[in-house]
Amino acid sequence: MTLSSADSRLDIEVFPDEILASERTSDNAVSWGAIIAGAFAAVATTLILLAIGAGIGLSMISPWSGVGASVGTVGVSAVVGLVVVQWVASGLGGFLAGRLRSKWDKLHGHEVFFRDTAHGFLTWAVATVVGAVIFASVTATGVSGIARGTADVASAAASGAAQAGVNQADQGSGSDVMGYFLDTMFRSANPTAGDKADARAETARILFRSTHDAQITLSPDDKAYLSQLVANRTGISQADATQRVDTVVAQINDAAMKLRQAADAARKRAAQLSIVVALSMLIGAFIASAAGALGGSIREEY
Repeated sequence: MTLSSADSRLDIEVFPDEILASERTSDNAVSWGAIIAGAFAAVATTLILLAIGAGIGLSMISPWSGVGASVGTVGVSAVVGLVVVQWVASGLGGFLAGRLRSKWDKLHGHEVFFRDTAHGFLTWAVATVVGAVIFASVTATGVSGIARGTADVASAAASGAAQAGVNQADQGSGSDVMGYFLDTMFRSANPTAGDKADARAETARILFRSTHDAQITLSPDDKAYLSQLVANRTGISQADATQRVDTVVAQINDAAMKLRQAADAARKRAAQLSIVVALSMLIGAFIASAAGALGGSIREEY
């Protein structure tokens, strides 16, 4: 009877625990089917919302001056739209992954919550990678087309440059840099000979040679020579010619400075956009995780 009682205790206590252990180890902690389904739903939602956003953006702009939204408004709207798209798609994908995953029996509530949260995060990660691959493939296709066109243009330009170089060599003239030094050798005290095209070409070589860090700084000799050249070609006084040279050089420097300022502003906007997109993606990951937990809790309830 004692042995029978012990056997009974083994049947009641030990054997069911082994069954529970085998059930727990056989359960898969990751439901990849639910994750992939949620990821595809997130990517599809992203494409749909981006198409809608593109239509709204195109309706906001206009080729006519003074009509439509400003560039700043369009830029801010685009950033806000990207953030909303990221959050909505991440939330939907995470919720579906948590709701569609297989139910785990005999697990602690904290473990179930963690797994649901992880499913939402993995859904966001898979959707992000798939979207990056799609974007990279589209960008690579566009870049390859641009590269082919650029190569064709460069080939034609190289052929033209080679032919021009041959013709220039036949005429006995040098490059722009060499041409500047050749011009200084043949400068006259009264530069009246030559046509207008020659004067413009010589002036361009002088300005090119005097450019440092995108700014033109004329030497006293070059400035005096250009002033005399302008005075002889236009018939104005030497003082007016000097003032005209200074004005044109200042306008060129101002235009170059504005270009550099515009490039710097574009760089800052690109940096800000990158930071906003990164933060939006992090928040999207959090939303997907929370939505996965919400979907899992609804799954457990029903």
